[in-house]
Amino acid sequence: MQTERLFLREMNNDDYDALYQVLADPSLTQYYPYIFDKTRIKGWIEVNLKRYKVNGFGLWAVCLKENGKMIGDCGLTLQKIDDEILPEIGYHIRGDCQRKGYAKEAAKAVLEWAFKNTDYQSLYSYCKYTNTASIKTAEAIGMHFYRKYSDESNEIKHVSVIHRGDIIN
Repeated sequence: MQTERLFLREMNNDDYDALYQVLADPSLTQYYPYIFDKTRIKGWIEVNLKRYKVNGFGLWAVCLKENGKMIGDCGLTLQKIDDEILPEIGYHIRGDCQRKGYAKEAAKAVLEWAFKNTDYQSLYSYCKYTNTASIKTAEAIGMHFYRKYSDESNEIKHVSVIHRGDIIN
């Protein structure tokens, strides 16, 4: 998958160091209930390798076209959102690459890919309700507020949605 400035590809075990720079960034971890250590990051890659085989999609490595460097991940996963398993567009961009439109660019490509290559009628994005940057990215690709809910750890989550019919061809 390619955009103007990015290409998205399946992650692999060689992406560990680049992914660590993304997921261990304090600007990201403030929205997670845990810290990403070596074991969690290796597990993150392994889970996505399984997703590619089972679902045909997962979180893909987001790389800059200009130099091939991985600056984050973005993709489609199946997530438990308020007790339902729903297709979710997720994105994580390295701190020094945030606020440059990369998350929006990658998420828009994933949205278009998902509606072209799957039968899902709706796509979702969810995050901690205080994660305004993530909410703005969802809105920037055409999503709108769907609902809030409390998860199992009593964290309030914000859910955005876009329906296939919302896309104008």
